Amino acid sequence: MQLAEKNVVVTGAARGIGAALARRFHAAGANVVLADRDGVAEAADGLKGAVEVIADVGTEAGNVALIEAAEAAFGPIDLFFANAGVGFAGDPMSSEEVWDASFAVNVHAHRWAAKHLLPGWLARGEGYFCSTASAAGVLTQIGSAPYSVTKHAAVAFAEWISITYADQGLKVSCLCPQGVNTRMLEDGDELGGGTSANVVRLAGAVLEPADVADVVVEAIDDERFFVFPHPEVGDYLRLKGSEPERWLAGMRKLQRRVTEAG
Repeated sequence: MQLAEKNVVVTGAARGIGAALARRFHAAGANVVLADRDGVAEAADGLKGAVEVIADVGTEAGNVALIEAAEAAFGPIDLFFANAGVGFAGDPMSSEEVWDASFAVNVHAHRWAAKHLLPGWLARGEGYFCSTASAAGVLTQIGSAPYSVTKHAAVAFAEWISITYADQGLKVSCLCPQGVNTRMLEDGDELGGGTSANVVRLAGAVLEPADVADVVVEAIDDERFFVFPHPEVGDYLRLKGSEPERWLAGMRKLQRRVTEAG
């Protein structure tokens, strides 16, 4: 899909990958709506004609309000990029608050957006749903069960949408980066610790958000499903599928290295 003159929504657009996506889409000629629960004034600065929306996509009402605001500004949405995400360290014993927040933003936000976009897209016979999952969604995340589980669910949801509606004109892409230089990598989220920066650095290169955005635009232009800014993620996925025991052994080794690194 060519982005010029298309109406595009990006969630989690205040910083990091979301802000970089919004800038890159705007540079490609799209009409861009930037959304975040904390406001997007800084990210939208210099993006002529861009629309700023404060929205909590961790609720269904927040998604509905965002879609309505975007349609009021530009008309029917051509591409919706469900980029907002949260990452918490944790295991099955972690608090219900951590698990609920992880599912709300990393999974249900995608479902709620699709729920309210699909009727219009199916009637038009076109629409593009993009989501940010993670390499953790096709592999796993050392030290974070909530992140791993919900990112796997995000990938599964994107796959289902693609399989079910491709013949009715819908396109789907799923972004699965490894390490990206964002606040989540360094600080995590307020509920407790975030995903481990040590894991990411041991696993491979840390990219800049702008580099990820460039790869995303290429993937959208080609209408590819999986978007792997780190090409090695595809290699790991093939190993996981062909030699699962070897892949698990490698991940256990990485777990030990992370533990030793503190």
